[in-house]
Amino acid sequence: MAGYLCKCGKKLSNTNSPNDIELRVYTDREWDLILQNDVIEPLQIPFPKYDVWKCPKCERIYFFDWDSGKPTKIYALEEG
Repeated sequence: MAGYLCKCGKKLSNTNSPNDIELRVYTDREWDLILQNDVIEPLQIPFPKYDVWKCPKCERIYFFDWDSGKPTKIYALEEG
């Protein structure tokens, strides 16, 4: 259970489960290793390497470091 204040001022939290803040993001290599198992049980699927959160207000994406609990990368939308 964790919380973080987005740069837009929205309080983000993954306390509720399920939630729309925390995303499960795997690299293609990570997912391929998971799929190589003959039978996949839900408890056998490892957590992804990155803890990724999305702000529902401004849609910023935060990549968190598992050890420090702090974001290592922050991405904001740009108009195209």
